[in-house]
Amino acid sequence: MVDLLNSVMNLVAPPATMVVMAFAWPLLSFISFSERVYNSYFATENMEDKVVVITGASSAIGEQIAYEYAKRGANLVLVARREQRLRVVSNKAKQIGANHVIIIAADVIKEDDCRRFITQAVNYYGRVDHLVNTASLGHTFYFEEVSDTTVFPHLMDINFWGNVYPTYVALPYLQQTNGRIVVNASVENWLPLPRMSLYSAAKAALVNFYETLRFELNEDVGITIATHGWIGSEMTRGKFMLEEGAEMQWKEEREVSANGGPLEDFAKMIVAGACRGDPYVKFPNWYDVFLLYRVFTPNVLRWTFKLLLSTEGSRRSSLVGVGAGMPLDESSSQMKLMLEGGPPRFPASPPHYTASPPRYPASSPRYPASPPRFAQFNIQEL
Repeated sequence: MVDLLNSVMNLVAPPATMVVMAFAWPLLSFISFSERVYNSYFATENMEDKVVVITGASSAIGEQIAYEYAKRGANLVLVARREQRLRVVSNKAKQIGANHVIIIAADVIKEDDCRRFITQAVNYYGRVDHLVNTASLGHTFYFEEVSDTTVFPHLMDINFWGNVYPTYVALPYLQQTNGRIVVNASVENWLPLPRMSLYSAAKAALVNFYETLRFELNEDVGITIATHGWIGSEMTRGKFMLEEGAEMQWKEEREVSANGGPLEDFAKMIVAGACRGDPYVKFPNWYDVFLLYRVFTPNVLRWTFKLLLSTEGSRRSSLVGVGAGMPLDESSSQMKLMLEGGPPRFPASPPHYTASPPRYPASSPRYPASPPRFAQFNIQEL
């Protein structure tokens, strides 16, 4: 009986769904547009003096998001491993309009580091209103060509655990303020693109994690998932070299600021959407049409990518562990390992406070985080 029912539904459900969508689409689009207009004018969150923690804030999308929050008068906590870059971003954010800015050098793939920077943020400001996770690491290699698998866990750590750990630690404080989590995802979480197998898998896991968390939190904490296609950033310009397996080291001469163009537009959309309470921000929107192809005619996508690959000529991919015995030197750093606001290592400096105490009284969360196990703090206001 069940087999018969499934057979009937396989034949009826897809065309019936298409017919219903064809008739309902105009009405649903009008409702969505009306809701967006209402939220833009009457339900936008005022970020004046609120506290925003941004990971991966040293460059690219994280840097631009910091500037957008600064324009709204927020208090910022900028987190990344590149402390020197954080100083530059901090100074510019204060010039734009941020009330207070503190920088914390930390690694988002380490739970202790995440506990440390969230605890420091709460001790300093007394609250957390928005947590913005932007650290992300991509690649452009064919899976079959990789011989050094030590890069695999690093890609998963940055793209998945680098979001989960900060969320886990910050969640009790966000529940106190009915705050919001902003996630930097990518269209690759459902749109399969060649040479991005591990990146796509990590982003799919990330999006599904936050979709599940959205239901679990039951609107106690809002979640905005931002997905993008290809945008200009250090992701497409930077060069990296590998040290000690999968550890990433940023080449200083490739440090470039991400200004203007699609990246800045995407950052504006993310912050505006988060303040409106939008569950999703998409840039550009036309990528959604491929979702219909994937659901109803998946072969079209497969044929399209086959055609693109067949006209590509000889393969040119990144050199992460490709080839036997290849030294990881300057020549092998020409791979296109792409970073969206990602964080290489910088030595921590001694603690240094230059500002008055926070305006908000610190309060204990429902689930208090344990004290950080660090003898020194690396927190500075600039």
